[in-house]
Order: sequence, then C-alpha cells, then structure tokens
Amino acid sequence: MGRPAQVTRSDDAVEQTASVEELIGEYDEERPGRRLSRRLEHAITAVCFAVSMFVLYQVFSPLRQGGQFYLIIFLAAVLPLVFLCYRGLRSKRRAADGSQGDDNPGILDWVLAAVALVVCIYPVQPLVLGDGGGGFNAFLDRQGSLGAVDVAMGTLLMLLILEACRRTTGLILPAVCVAFFAFAYYGGFLPVTWSMSHAGMNFGDIINGFYNDASGFFGIPLDVAATYIVLFTIYGAVLEATGASRFFIDISFAAFRKSSSAPGRTVALSGFLLGTVSGSGTATAVSLGSVSWPILKKAGYPREAAGGMLAAAGIGAILSPPTLGAAAFIIAEYLGVNYLEVLLWATIPTVLYYLGIILAVEMDARKFGAREVQIATRSAWQLLWRFGYHFLSLFVIVAFLALGIPPFRAVVYATLLAAVFGLVERLVSGRDPLDPEAEHLPIGQAMPAYAVQLYRGLAAGVRSVLPVASVCAAAGIITSVIVKTGIGQSLASMLVSAAQSLTSNPTGVLILTAVFAAVAIALLGLAVPVTASFIIAWVVIGPALQTLGVSAPETAMFIFYYAVLSEVSPPTALAAVAASAITGGDAIKTMWQAWKYTLPAFLAPLAFVITENGSHLLMQGDALSILWTTLVSMLAVAALAIVTGGWLFGPAKPIVRALCVPAAGLLLYLQPFSIAAGLAFLAVAVALAWMTKASTRHTPSDDHSTTTLEENA
Repeated sequence: MGRPAQVTRSDDAVEQTASVEELIGEYDEERPGRRLSRRLEHAITAVCFAVSMFVLYQVFSPLRQGGQFYLIIFLAAVLPLVFLCYRGLRSKRRAADGSQGDDNPGILDWVLAAVALVVCIYPVQPLVLGDGGGGFNAFLDRQGSLGAVDVAMGTLLMLLILEACRRTTGLILPAVCVAFFAFAYYGGFLPVTWSMSHAGMNFGDIINGFYNDASGFFGIPLDVAATYIVLFTIYGAVLEATGASRFFIDISFAAFRKSSSAPGRTVALSGFLLGTVSGSGTATAVSLGSVSWPILKKAGYPREAAGGMLAAAGIGAILSPPTLGAAAFIIAEYLGVNYLEVLLWATIPTVLYYLGIILAVEMDARKFGAREVQIATRSAWQLLWRFGYHFLSLFVIVAFLALGIPPFRAVVYATLLAAVFGLVERLVSGRDPLDPEAEHLPIGQAMPAYAVQLYRGLAAGVRSVLPVASVCAAAGIITSVIVKTGIGQSLASMLVSAAQSLTSNPTGVLILTAVFAAVAIALLGLAVPVTASFIIAWVVIGPALQTLGVSAPETAMFIFYYAVLSEVSPPTALAAVAASAITGGDAIKTMWQAWKYTLPAFLAPLAFVITENGSHLLMQGDALSILWTTLVSMLAVAALAIVTGGWLFGPAKPIVRALCVPAAGLLLYLQPFSIAAGLAFLAVAVALAWMTKASTRHTPSDDHSTTTLEENA
C-alpha cells in the first residue's frame, strides 16, 4: 500500500517544529499528557493494559455487586493514572540541550495518585474505620446519613476529581463545579423572591449527593465513560494498530487524485473515515494535517485556508457514525434509547455537515486556482480489494446494533474482528501494515511484533479515556447540585422569560429561545470540553426547549451539535489552533477559515427545534417527508456556503451573498410558504450571479488565482 504523503512530502514541505503527538498533547483540550521516561512509560502501559482487560472482561462477566461497584473500581483504576500521566503545570521540562526531556511525575503527583486510589477504593474496602468503612453494602446503607469518615473521604475525592479535571481540561470546568458547589451551600441565603433560591444544603448532604448517590460522581456521565466510551477508545486504538487509519487516508487520496479540488475532497473524506478511529477533533486534524498539508500546499492552498479545512474535517470525527463523540453515548443514556437510534438521528446532519465542507472545498479550489497534484498510489479499487477488510468491523457494529445487541458488546465484537484481521495481515504479509516499505519478516518475528503492537493499542485505548473519565466524574458535581436544588428548571425558566420579554408570539418565543440557547451553548463550549458542555446544557437549556414543545431527541441533538461547534469557534478553537501549528498559518485567521467551512452546516440544527418538520432531519417520520426535508436543507446549506465562501459561478457580489442569507433562513424553516420564498430569493441570487458571469469577458477567478498562487509561492 503506497502512502501518498511519503511520495509527495519533501524536506522543505514539512515545516512542523513539533511531532504530531506533541501537537496533540499541546492543543487537544482532552489530551495534554506528559512525556514519560521509558521505564515509567512501560509501567503505565502495563497498568493501562490490565485495566483494558478488566473492562473487556466486565462486558461478558459483570460484577455481581452491580453497576455502581464497577464504577467505583473503574474510577479507582483511572483517577490515579491521571496524576501520573498529566502534568500539574502546563510548562514542560527541557533537557540540558534545550530539547524536550522526560516529564515524569514528582513526589506530589505520586502522593495524589496514592490518595486517589485510597479514597476511590474506600467505599468497597471491608475494614471498619471509625463511623465509616465496613464494605460496599455498609456504605450504601449509610446513604443520606454519612459518617464523618465518609464525608472526609468524599471531600478528598471531590478535590482530587477537580484537580484531575484541571490537569486534563484547564481551570474553567473545575471553576464551574466550584460555583455549583457554592450555590448548593449558600443558596439558602438567597432572597426567597429569587426564582433560583432553595432551602439550602449542609456540607454533609452535599457530599452525600456527590459520593453516595446515583446523580453524583458515579452517575450517568461516568457510567457512560466506563461502559461505552472506554470500549470505543479501545476499538479505535486497535484499528490504529492494525493500520486502518493509514488505509483510510490512502483510499481517500486514491479516490480523488485526478482533479484540482482533489486535495480538499481528500481531506474531507479522510476526516470522516478517521472519525471511526479517533473521537477527538483536534487529534484527527493534527494527524490528517501531518499527511495532507504538503499536498495542499503544492495544490496552492494558503496556509490559513488549509488549516481551516483540516480543523473542519477533524471536527467531523465527533460527528461521524458509527462512533460519534462521547456526548452521543450520554444522549442514549439520558433518553433511554438504543445507541443505534442516536446514530440514525445523526445521519442526515452528518451529511449536511460534509456537504457544507465539500461545497466550501469546491469554491476554494476555484478561488485559489488550486492545481492538480499527482500522487503515486494504487487505485481506489486496488486498495479496497487488498485492505477493504478495515471497513468490516465498522459494519459489524451497525449490524449488531440493528440486531439488538447492546453497543458495548457490539464494539467488543468489532474490536476482536479488527484484531483478527490484523493477525491475518501479519500472517499473510509478514510485516507491519503501518510500514509497507518494511521487508518481509518470518512468522516467528512478525507475530511477536504484532502482539506488542496490539498490547500497546489496548493500553492506549484506556489511556485516551482518562481525560473523559475526569470530565464525566466532575460533571457529577454539576448534575447532583441541579437535581438537589432545582436550579436547572429555574435557569430554563429565565431563558424562556428573556424570549417572552421580546415577543408574545409563541413561534417567536421558540425561535428566540433557540437562538439564545445556541449562543449560550457555543459560549459554554469555549470554556469546557464538548462532553461537559453537553451535560451542563442538557440539564439547564434542555428543559427550556422542552417546555416550549420541542421533543427530547430534537433537544438533545440540537445541544450536541452546538456543543461541537465550540471546537472551531474563536477565540479558543483548539482544533484550528492545532491545524495552524501544522500549516504555519496565523491562528486567528485559521479559526475564521474553519468557521467558514463549518458554519453552514451548524446553522441547520436550528431547524430541529424551530419547526415541526425539523424532526424529519433526525430520521423521524415517513420516508417522503425525510427525503424532501433533507433536499431542502441541502439547498439551505448550499445558500449558506455561498454566503461564507463568496463564490457562485465566480466571485459572488455582495448583493448575491445578501440574497442568499434570507434564502437559507427561509429554506431552513421547512414550511411550504417559507420554502417557496427561500427558493425565490435563491433563484434571484443564482440568476444575478449567472448574468454577472455572462457579462464578464474573462473569468474573474483567473486573476485572483494567479495572485493567490504567486503569494503562496
């Protein structure tokens, strides 16, 4: 299997000053890890591998003590690892020669890891300690009346979870958790006339809600992380170990190698396929950028435009079935539906998302005068025939879900299938599929090498879930306070009241509430990861939309997509910042380019909630309704792409772009009268653009392309 990047990449084309892993660690909001010494790295890998075996065993032989017992053991296994794998400060240690040296944990990190293990395992340890301890059943019997030792252990666990969350995601989410804790403790002192006031909670009651209640640390978010997310991260790591990610990139290059817009199309398709391996938008953008940026540069793409494209394609990893992002599993648990239903809900929005990217790619290829780049690789059919088995495990997940098999078992079967195919590959080729230039090895050498790679892949799957587990455990603080105090409903009422203060029309109230909610979720997502953003928005904003008649699936998917949008929203947009580090472009300009690629599709979820026909975009309703709403929404996305891309048969004049704004809005309302009006606006815009092109003696893009390419050179 030929690798396009190896063929097209030259020494001067690769301008990254850091490795891919370093960039992922620096910019991924959920994976800024340490660089450990070799010996400690081996030890951590061994522990993570053991945890992965325990998690896989739990799928087929659950612990008799129940789900909460498993969550306690799981947290006890992963929380100490956070303090060993993630630094307390963002600064990295440097070797004497100035290069990046080992970044091993210090004494404090080891102490925190030890304390974390003790306080996590405390609820199930059998020893009696004062008025606490005595085993798991005794701990449950004290629910609502914890002893002093219980409260002390719960307090320590809360502080450790907050510190773990700070290390993996930054200060904002822990600060939000502290604010909710303060509200629970001091809320009783608020004036009774305030809608958010409550009776107040004492310290012991708050810790009981966190430590010994289904809505706290061991609630649904951590349950999802320990039951679903960790298994899918293991699956992705095994796919990576068997060469799937490389195949996905290669076949994307082969599929579009004969056109000027092929590099951009390749990035879009690769982002979609790599989403099955990585659930992180930033990691996908960096991994994809390290391979495709040299080709995009040769094709004539400016640095910022290429970085924006990479960030947009990377975010597709969170939206791409069958894995989606961590929040999708939480949706399934919160709504009590099969994960396959969530995949169906996400299908059409995913199509709309990639349609927006493809349209932007085609426009940019013409704006920048992109050149065709010759890539030495096999044909797509040859690659598919030789390595197409990498797709089978993805189909297995969907097929098993359709047969009613739980997702955690379906993904384990898919992982086993991927591992078996990797084994067969080694038996057949006798070499590492990640290195096709390597010479053939005898089976006696190839098999041990594969075993080591699989061992590391299983460990990597657990290690990559550490930040998610920290976030989900911290989210238990927020959900517990909301459940105990009722502040979620109060904030939801305030949101609706703000809309009602501007209009009394029910439709207007719904539209304004949806707009306010979208802005609030996007702003929230600037500060916290997607998973935490969804959890907070679900319990605060979700009730506001459902009060106005929006169904639970529509509300959940609306919140999910706007939580994801924050990944490419200025001024943070970590995926765009990481992509700019690959291309060497300006970070802020790259963020705006990423918005250009993603914004058309991200406005589409407004249709979920503002119009009754929006539910058809979630595959709800009859086939004809689903078809026509999808087609109309695709036209709306195209109109928005014209607005953001500024291209329609040539550079779009301001009047053309202005006409496309109401066209898109009216089309997205998905009502007969609005669709007719939207089509009229769009028709006028298309007619004006066509007449402008016909009246021009030469194509405007020629001059523009020449200038751009000269500037790039």
